[in-house]
Amino acid sequence: MQQSLSSALVDNFLGNSPAWYKWTIIGFLVANPLLLVTVGPFITGWILILEFIFTLAMALKCYPLQPGGLLAIQAIVLGMTTAESVYEETLHNFPVILLLMFMVAGIFFLKELLLFVFTKVLIGVRSKMLLSLLFSAMAAVLSAFLDALTVTAVIIAVAEGFYSIYHKVASGKHYDTSHDQSDDGQVEEYHREDLLQFRAFLRSLMMHAAVGTALGGVTTLVGEPQNLLIAEEAGWEFVEFFVRMAPVTMTVLVVGLLTCLLLEKLKWFSYGAKLPEAVRKVLEEYDEHMTERRTQKQKAALIVQAITAVFLVIALAFHLAEVGIIGLTVIVLATAFTGITSEHQIGHAFEEALPFTALLVVFFGIVSVIHTQHLFEPVIQAVFALDESVQGPVFYMANGILSMISDNVFVATVYISEVKSALMAGEISREHFDVLAVAINTGTNIPSVATPNGQAAFLFLLTSAVAPLLRLSYGRMVWMALPYTITMSITGLLATIYLL
Repeated sequence: MQQSLSSALVDNFLGNSPAWYKWTIIGFLVANPLLLVTVGPFITGWILILEFIFTLAMALKCYPLQPGGLLAIQAIVLGMTTAESVYEETLHNFPVILLLMFMVAGIFFLKELLLFVFTKVLIGVRSKMLLSLLFSAMAAVLSAFLDALTVTAVIIAVAEGFYSIYHKVASGKHYDTSHDQSDDGQVEEYHREDLLQFRAFLRSLMMHAAVGTALGGVTTLVGEPQNLLIAEEAGWEFVEFFVRMAPVTMTVLVVGLLTCLLLEKLKWFSYGAKLPEAVRKVLEEYDEHMTERRTQKQKAALIVQAITAVFLVIALAFHLAEVGIIGLTVIVLATAFTGITSEHQIGHAFEEALPFTALLVVFFGIVSVIHTQHLFEPVIQAVFALDESVQGPVFYMANGILSMISDNVFVATVYISEVKSALMAGEISREHFDVLAVAINTGTNIPSVATPNGQAAFLFLLTSAVAPLLRLSYGRMVWMALPYTITMSITGLLATIYLL
């Protein structure tokens, strides 16, 4: 029987998403105008935030761009924000847009080198505890000087490379064969248990590394975008920023790394999965195969990628240009000298980042609603009404909670602007301003590991191509981040009370 047009329209809406999910989104879209009329824009704004978080939580059911985009468009139509405000918010975050467009694509052209290096590490280090600590510490060190999104892009590239290798072999195919790694139907029966364990192994490594980006990113002026913003308002240079943050950041770093070891030791919160011997054997054979078959041309390409990687680290560490411009330079260098010249070859590099870039602009639309409706203003006023002696720890907690649900750069911008205004008006001393600036920076960076929408790097990981392969859902990320959230947030809070 031929399908009716109305039925086809319903089927097309959000594609293959479950029917209950489609009706939930329709329910949101119907309810929002009614809520705006009955309870007003302030409460409706908070409900809109929760609806958007729902679309992120259901990312494996439907990519959040479409449902989240519908909510953002509706917010503009209802007058809860304006297209101009969304544009200004996007323009303010243009460096992040550039980073995603070009840096992630640049990392794509360093994949062979990354896979070569990390295969040696994975094969050489047999202790899961040591390997987890190594991934977390490496991510922390790199994120202190590079951008957390860049480091996350590296982690994703490595994990996807490993997964692809084993999935091909488990499906009875050769390394060089084209293969759909999302199709488990081809996996041979005796490989299925090892595949499940390998997924758990990679998930744990990726979460350790993702948290590591937060541990390192909070420590230096260039680690996170809001760090630079706060440093500019406070007038701090690189060394002064590090020293002022150190009582909190170094304490949290130690506790974070200890948490990593403890989780692997106790195998709590879905950690502790080890690399199956069958998978290790496949990776060893792959490494041997690639070493034996590697041509002079491929060796030359690896050398060029290594030189480009060194340039990348130096350029980011010394901030020779905006991160996105450095990423574009990496694309040019890594392709011009490795024989990649066709538009088709280059186009693949942008497939991973551009959907997330579009999603991030939708997210800025939601942030614009927060800004237009002054949703965070009551919190700011309540904190300033408290006694000065407790404002530091309360600022830390308030920033942390708000950063779990919103863009931590936006939260930092709002809070540091208010604190700077209070300083300029003579309402607070310079010493107290410095304490609050540290509390704001650490608050927006540390507790925000609780949710994928708290950190751009976490959100990028959640919406990446590797997340569904590893069954890394929103809920699972929140669960696996929970012990880190507890230990790191409490440590940061205690440090703001007793060490600042």
